[in-house]
Amino acid sequence: MNESDASQTPAAPEPILAGAPGNGKIPQGDLGPRQRSRRWDAFAAFMPNRLVSAATMRLIVFVELAAALLVWVMSPFKVLPRPDETLRALQTLWMGQGLGQELGTSFKLNVEALLWSSVISLLLAYSTVLPVFRPIVTAISKGRFLSIVGFTFIFTLIFGGGHPLKLSLLVFSITVFYVTSMAAVIAAIPKGDFDHARTLRMREWRVVWEVVILGTADKAFEVLRQNAAMGWMMLTMVEGIVRSEGGVGAMLLGESKHFLLPEVFAIQIVILLMGMVQDYAIGAARRLACPYADLTLERK
Repeated sequence: MNESDASQTPAAPEPILAGAPGNGKIPQGDLGPRQRSRRWDAFAAFMPNRLVSAATMRLIVFVELAAALLVWVMSPFKVLPRPDETLRALQTLWMGQGLGQELGTSFKLNVEALLWSSVISLLLAYSTVLPVFRPIVTAISKGRFLSIVGFTFIFTLIFGGGHPLKLSLLVFSITVFYVTSMAAVIAAIPKGDFDHARTLRMREWRVVWEVVILGTADKAFEVLRQNAAMGWMMLTMVEGIVRSEGGVGAMLLGESKHFLLPEVFAIQIVILLMGMVQDYAIGAARRLACPYADLTLERK
C-alpha cells in the first residue's frame, strides 16, 4: 500500500469505554449496567415481560393506591360514603357494636372450613390415581354450578342447625372448587415425571407418593390460597342463612338491609384486610414448606 492509499483509508472508530467521562457521542457508554437499569426501570413497567426493581414496584403500588383513593374521593355518586365517613363508621362498629368479636367468629369458622375442605378435597383429588374414583370426583366437581341455598334443608337434616350447618355449607362451597382445581393439577402431571420415577425402580404406590403427592405439594398450597378467598366470599351467604352465632356476614347483611352504606363499606374493608392477612399467611406457609417451588419463576 502506497502513501496515497493510506491517506484515503478512514480512521478506525474509537472504542467505546464504559465510564469514559465527558464523551457526548456515547451517552449510554457513560453508564454502567446498574445505572442504565435504574434509568430505564420506570419505562420497563410499560414493556411486556420485563422485570422491575422492588423500589419501582413499591412506587407503582403507591401511585395506583393514590389513584384509587382519588377516584373514591372524587366519585360523582354522592350516595357513596366518603373515606372519612367510612372511618368513623368503622370506629363506631369496632368500639360500640362488637365488630372485632364478630370478625373473630367468622375467622374461626373460615379456618375450620378450610381445614375440613383441604382434607376432603386432597383425599378426593389424590384418589383419582385410581380409575374407579375418577367419575365420583368428576361428579363432585360439577357441584360448583349449584347454589347452596337449595341444599339448606338437606344439610339441616344431616348435620342439624347452628354451627354444624354453617360449617357444612361452607365446607361444601369450598370443596367443590378445591377438588376441581387439584384434580386438574394432578391430571396435568407430565408422563415423563412418572417414567422418571419408574426408571428409579420405584413401585407404583411409591410413584404416587413421590410424583403425585409430594410433587404437587406446592400447587396444593396455591390452590388452597385461591379457595380461601372463595370462603370469605361465601361467608356472607352462609352466615346470612344461619345467624344464631353472628359473624361479620350477618352484621353486613343487617347494615345493608338498613342501607347504612358507611358501615357496609367499613365491614367490607375489614373483611378485605383479614383476607389479605390470611392470604399472606398461606403464602408464607407455602414458601416455608416448599422453598424449591419458586426457583424457576422469572419474577422471583
